[in-house]
Amino acid sequence: MSEKAKGNADGEPIRHPANRTVELAELRARLDVALGLHPRRTVDRSDLVSAAVLLPITDRGEPHLVFTKKTASVPHHRGQFSFPGGVVEHQDASRVETALREAWEEIRLPADLVEVLGLLDDTETRATPFIITPVVGIVTGAVDFIPDGREIERVLEVPLRVLRDPAIFHTELWRGNGEAHRVHFYRVSAEDVIWGATARILNQFLGLLEAGESIA
Repeated sequence: MSEKAKGNADGEPIRHPANRTVELAELRARLDVALGLHPRRTVDRSDLVSAAVLLPITDRGEPHLVFTKKTASVPHHRGQFSFPGGVVEHQDASRVETALREAWEEIRLPADLVEVLGLLDDTETRATPFIITPVVGIVTGAVDFIPDGREIERVLEVPLRVLRDPAIFHTELWRGNGEAHRVHFYRVSAEDVIWGATARILNQFLGLLEAGESIA
């Protein structure tokens, strides 16, 4: 059962800016400011598996965000949308390296075509034992994304303008195990819904973009 509610993960009201196109250079400048001023939340828990994801921003005439749809055969989050990424391996020197490596393995995004802007807050998953570090990056060249077919079945690029449209967003209050928590949903099409930890990461990203606009 779910109950419709409005608010972010902390119960604060969601503020959506006007639905308009932002140029990539303007977006980069605003994110540089917002990420530089943001006191990033880090989580260090030995009972959670460390992972990292990449928020790739592409320029298709206007900024888009890249999402991946997981196959039905993966162990976790089957059929759900996520950002490219995965578990931190022992050879990874940083969370950034993890995110870039996984993006190459999953959708053939070359690391040397990604300009890393910064990190968002560490985000715990609720139904699985992961702690995710989100890495924000701009794709600086033309890329034809190729899903690996094993973990990823499809790549979805969504205009930032669409993701900022309040008409596609809602929050539900879910109850389970004696607790209540808010779950964000972004319905980008009739078939494609971004929710869960990915939606929480997206919500923070859009909030930082709004903060960058207010500072500019």
